[in-house]
Amino acid sequence: MTNLSGYIYLVLTIVLGIASNGFLKSTNGFTNITPTIFCITTIIMAIFFMAKAMSVIPVGFTYATYGGLTITAVTLFGVFKYNQTPNLYGIIGIALIIIGVILLNTLGKTT
Repeated sequence: MTNLSGYIYLVLTIVLGIASNGFLKSTNGFTNITPTIFCITTIIMAIFFMAKAMSVIPVGFTYATYGGLTITAVTLFGVFKYNQTPNLYGIIGIALIIIGVILLNTLGKTT
């Protein structure tokens, strides 16, 4: 497997993680069956693709990138879909997450 395929799997993981976490609110505590099935299916697929990505990309890079970008995107999803605007501290926190992901992926080294 090439590095490119690892990053393709990582992108799929992030997209599926955003879809799963973004629609959790619509499950209404897992009482609405259709969104529940959607969320369960997409998170299982996300974990599958993350495992594939980790076979090429180091674990720390993979999970940090997935976590950081998913958190950021789900926050934006909440802003647009549910009108949930974060306060100043939330915005600073998200900015720090993005900076951390960028630093890890550009300057982080594994041995």
